[in-house]
Amino acid sequence: MPRWNGTTGRRWLLAMLMGIAATAAAVEPDPATRQLLKAEADACQAFEAGNADALRRALTADFTLVDSRGSVTNLEQNLAEVAAREPFYEEFRNHDQQVRLYGDTALIVGITSVRGRAGGEPFAANFRYTDTWIRRGGKWLLAASHASRLP
Repeated sequence: MPRWNGTTGRRWLLAMLMGIAATAAAVEPDPATRQLLKAEADACQAFEAGNADALRRALTADFTLVDSRGSVTNLEQNLAEVAAREPFYEEFRNHDQQVRLYGDTALIVGITSVRGRAGGEPFAANFRYTDTWIRRGGKWLLAASHASRLP
């Protein structure tokens, strides 16, 4: 059994305070992470609402998507799909995200859950995704995305 003296007590208190600080930091993301997650949520909302104009403002001019079939599409192809509402999304939501910041570049790995209709047929699926974001003029823009369908 350890002896509780002044040094042991201070170490224990320091360990407790560090644990509390780590928990608080995990609960409350830093401002850059909050801004980034808001930008990502706004992009999801644009897909769900079929708002190609809002999506254009969220993506870089050279945006690319590698979809779950391995096809690569560009900005204009994605905007046309969103504007046509085909597929039609009733839900387009990202969750279980892990954010890594590298200055003005960030990676987000998470899960996208979608539900809607394609070709008149209902669908629902989950995808593991990796998004690459860059910050330009203080605003986060999505530069590239890759999605793999989960079983």
